[in-house]
Amino acid sequence: MMSTEPADRVREFALRHRAAAGAVWLLVLLLGGVAAVAGLGRLDQSFTASGGPGHRANQAVHERYGNGAAVAPLVAVATWPAGTDVRARATGERLAEALAASAGRGARTVSYADTGDEGFLGADGRTVYALVYPGAGKPDLAGLAAVEEAAGSLREGLRSALPEARTGVTGVLPLQHDSALAGPGAAALVVKAACALGLLVLLALAFRSALGILAPLLLAAVTSVGALVLVEAVAGFTGVSFVVVYLVPVTALVVAVHRWAQPPGAGARSAVTGGAAGAAAFAVLALFPVSFLRSIGIAGAAVCLVGIATSLTLVPVLRSVVPRPAARGTRPARNVFAVPRPLAAAGLVLLVLLAGAATQLRVGNPEARALVESGPSLDGLERLGAAGVPSGVLNPLEVLVPEGADAEAVAARAARVPGVLLAAAPEAAEWRRSGTALVVVVPVAEPMTAAGAGTVAALRSAFAGSGALVGGSGVVDTDLVEGVYGLLPYAVPLAALAAFGVLVRRTRAPGAAARSVCGALLAAGVSAGGLVVVWQWGPADTGAVTGWVPLVVGAFAFCVSLERSTASAAGGPGRAGPVAAGAGALAVLAVGIGPQVELALLVSGFAMGAVGDALAGRVRVRSGAGRWSVHRNATRLV
Repeated sequence: MMSTEPADRVREFALRHRAAAGAVWLLVLLLGGVAAVAGLGRLDQSFTASGGPGHRANQAVHERYGNGAAVAPLVAVATWPAGTDVRARATGERLAEALAASAGRGARTVSYADTGDEGFLGADGRTVYALVYPGAGKPDLAGLAAVEEAAGSLREGLRSALPEARTGVTGVLPLQHDSALAGPGAAALVVKAACALGLLVLLALAFRSALGILAPLLLAAVTSVGALVLVEAVAGFTGVSFVVVYLVPVTALVVAVHRWAQPPGAGARSAVTGGAAGAAAFAVLALFPVSFLRSIGIAGAAVCLVGIATSLTLVPVLRSVVPRPAARGTRPARNVFAVPRPLAAAGLVLLVLLAGAATQLRVGNPEARALVESGPSLDGLERLGAAGVPSGVLNPLEVLVPEGADAEAVAARAARVPGVLLAAAPEAAEWRRSGTALVVVVPVAEPMTAAGAGTVAALRSAFAGSGALVGGSGVVDTDLVEGVYGLLPYAVPLAALAAFGVLVRRTRAPGAAARSVCGALLAAGVSAGGLVVVWQWGPADTGAVTGWVPLVVGAFAFCVSLERSTASAAGGPGRAGPVAAGAGALAVLAVGIGPQVELALLVSGFAMGAVGDALAGRVRVRSGAGRWSVHRNATRLV
C-alpha cells in the first residue's frame, strides 16, 4: 500500500523509476561538474570584506592609481657592505634605479631616496628597504598571482643590479607563496595517506561492503556539484565569495555519510526536517548585505536543498542496488554510546569552555612570522627584524588625499599618530594623479595585533571629516571585524530563530527543537574556540585567525550539528553521528595537511567542528523526552 506521507511518496516514485532517477543524477554529476568548474570565474575571488570605509577607500585608490590599495606591497631589502654610507645620495639613487628597472611597468615605489625619511633605514646602519606596489594586481586570485610573479622578477633584478649588496624581497604574498611552494614533507605525506586510508576503513566498518563505501561518496559528490551549480547561478545576479568552494563539499560529505547511515523511512523524513531547518537558517544569512554572510547563506541553503532532493530520490535508488548491512545499534531504546553522567557533565563543561574561548578570537591574516618556516621571503623578513625594522612595514596604509589638499601636511599629521613608524608623500607622478595624492603610512605593528588595530583606528580618527580616505592592506582586517563580525550578534540569533521555527512546525516539539538549535550554536562556538586554542594560544602562535575561516567553519558545524540532532531525535542510529564526523575529519585532513597556514587553519577548523559536535552528541544525557515524533507533510513545508 502506498504511503500517504509526501516524503515517502517521492521516495516510492524514485524507486519505481530508478533508472530515470539514476540517469538524471548522473547527468547532474557529469554535466553539472563541467558547468561548476566553468562557472568558478563568476565567484568573487577577492576574499575582502565589502562595504566598510576601508573597502571604499581601497576602491577609490584602485580606480585612480590601478594598484596597491587592498593588495599588500612587496618589500625590497638591501643590506650594504660595512662602511657603506646608506644616507649618501649615490647609494640611495643606485637602489632607486634598481627598483625602477626591476619593478616593472606601472609600479609605484617609495624608499629613503624618494623621501629622506629615516624610517626606511635599519638600525644597523647597513640595511634599507623600499615598498614596491606592482603595476598589476587586484585583491583576487589572478591579481595575487601577478604580484607573486612580480616578486620573482624584482628579486632577480635587484640581485643583478646590486651585486655588492645582499638583496631580497619579502612581503605578505611572497611569504604565503613560499609556504605553498614548500609542499608537505615526508611526515605530512604519511599522515595524509593514513587519513585517506582511515576514511576508507571507517566507511568499510560502518557499511561493510565495497558499494557501501562508494555510495556515500557518490552521494556527497552529487550534492556538492548540484549545490555549486545553484550557487554559481545565483552569483550571476549578486556577488558570491569564493570561500563557498571550501564550505560546500565538506558539508555535503558529512551530511551524505550521515544520511546514508539512516534507516529508509524515518531517514528520509528526518532529512527533510534537518534540511529545511538548515535552509531556513542559511536563508536568513543570505539576506544580510555583506559579502561573506550572504555567500555563506546562499551556499548553505543550496547544500541543504540539494541534500533534501538527493535524500528523497538518489538515496533510495542507491539502496535498491547496495544491500544495507544488518541493523546494528539502530534501535532508539539502546544507546551504546551513552556515557556516565559525571563524564557527560565534564564533557559539556569542556565544550562550553571551548565555545567561550571563541570570544577571544582575533580575526585577520596570521602574523608574518607564522606564515612560512623557510625560503627567500623569510630570509628577507628576518633581515628586516635583525636590523630593527618592525614587521608592520608588510601591511602599510595609504591615505588618499583629495584635490586641493596639501599632501605634505597630511603626511606630517599622520606621522604624529601613535604607532606610526613613518608617513611620506612621494612626489613622483605615480603617486599624484588628477589632483589627488597618495601618502604612505607605515605602522609599527601588524594590523591583526591589538596595537596595529589601534593605530588604524587612531589614523582614521585623525582624518575623520577631512575628506582624506584611509585605505591600504592594513585596513582589510579592521573592515572584516567591523563590517562582518559586527553583524553576527544580529545574524546568528535570527538564523537560529528561523531554524527553531521550522523545527517546531515540523515536529511539534518545542523543547527538542530548542535543544537542537542550541546544540548547533554550541557546535559553531566550539569550532571557533578550537581555532583560538590551537592556533592563537597553541604552539603555532599565529596571533590571529584568517577572518573568513571561522565564518565558514562555524556555518559547517551549525549545519552538521542540526542534521545529527534532528536524525537522532527522530530515532536514527547512534553510530551515524560519529561515523559522519570521523569521515569528514579524515577527509579534510587527508586533503589539507601541509605547510600552508591558512589552509591548515581551515582544515583543522572543519575537523574540530565535526568531531566536537559528535562528542557533544555523545555526552548529552538522553531521555525519552529528548525525542520527537516525525510530523507529516514535510515536503510541503520545504
